[in-house]
Amino acid sequence: MLNPKKIEQVIQQIQDSLPQGLKDLGQDAEAKLKQTLQAQLAKLDLVTREEFDVQTQVLMRTREKLVELEKRVDELLAQQNKA
Repeated sequence: MLNPKKIEQVIQQIQDSLPQGLKDLGQDAEAKLKQTLQAQLAKLDLVTREEFDVQTQVLMRTREKLVELEKRVDELLAQQNKA
């Protein structure tokens, strides 16, 4: 669900902003930070970019069909009014 590369980038930015003494705390702190970030981001109920793009395409197709149906209804109403 979440992009691990983005999480890595955020963690790296946080680490880069820390003073050297804190950077030396080691891999345990990095692992805990990753775990905490992943847990907090998972709570946000986000969708992936892929899911968003798929739903955008579905919405576009639905709108196109709606426009076609509206045109067809208008044509049928026009024919009915002529009769």
